[in-house]
Amino acid sequence: MDIERQVASHYTRGGLEGAILDALAKSGKNPDKLANTDLSGIDEFHLGWYAETDEFARELGFSRDSHVLDVGSGIGGPARHLAVALGCRVTGIDLTEEFVRVAASLTSRCGLADRVSFRQGSALTLPFEDGTFQGAVLMHVGMNIADKATLFSEIRRVLKPGARFGVYDIMRIGEGEIPYPMPWAATQATSFVERPETYRRLLAANGFEIEKERNRRDFVLTLGREMREKVAREGMPALGLHVLDAGMPERIGNVMAVLERGTIAPVEMIARAI
Repeated sequence: MDIERQVASHYTRGGLEGAILDALAKSGKNPDKLANTDLSGIDEFHLGWYAETDEFARELGFSRDSHVLDVGSGIGGPARHLAVALGCRVTGIDLTEEFVRVAASLTSRCGLADRVSFRQGSALTLPFEDGTFQGAVLMHVGMNIADKATLFSEIRRVLKPGARFGVYDIMRIGEGEIPYPMPWAATQATSFVERPETYRRLLAANGFEIEKERNRRDFVLTLGREMREKVAREGMPALGLHVLDAGMPERIGNVMAVLERGTIAPVEMIARAI
């Protein structure tokens, strides 16, 4: 089985939409009439969660007339937030067919289908014409892609000159083993965590100029402690990342432990296509 099929298999749950709708109902939400924030407990599948998506969107500042590409869009949380917060139009692409189906359904339930759409496909062979987009985001996706040079080359190809590209990935910043399972991979076979300097070099080599960089380790550790304290007080919420995968608590525990040790960090990079 090739890497992309292994990655898609890792994220495929089966029955995901039904599980999400059941959890929404248990949370007192109307699944047929949702606000995008009703889904934030499950559709922000990256460290920093909804708070990070909101801050990163403001940092990127895409204009209302922008058409933005979300590479590795999952079930659509960041794409929907960009559309609501910034008013732009967003197209998401993801390897996992189930994620694409669920993302489209949830987007329709949020009344955003006219501004946010999704396609199944590979980030290494993007199914778009050159210069299609005025912006792009990549949030916790690069860890599953070994060939980051091709990844950045393809994203640059589909961007207009001057477009902003926001990367938010887990990167290696120190020594030590990375334990598995992790949220993005069950084993090292589909995990390709690189150092920030590798991202900088490959972005520059493929037509980007980095404008800003920010290590979000401390921010995420603080949020993680607050979330654990809330669960200890109130119990596990009906709608959370455990709905995606029953093994998620172990995976999140592993990533937070290695984050505490300073081996990895979630890092933002904002680059411009030149």
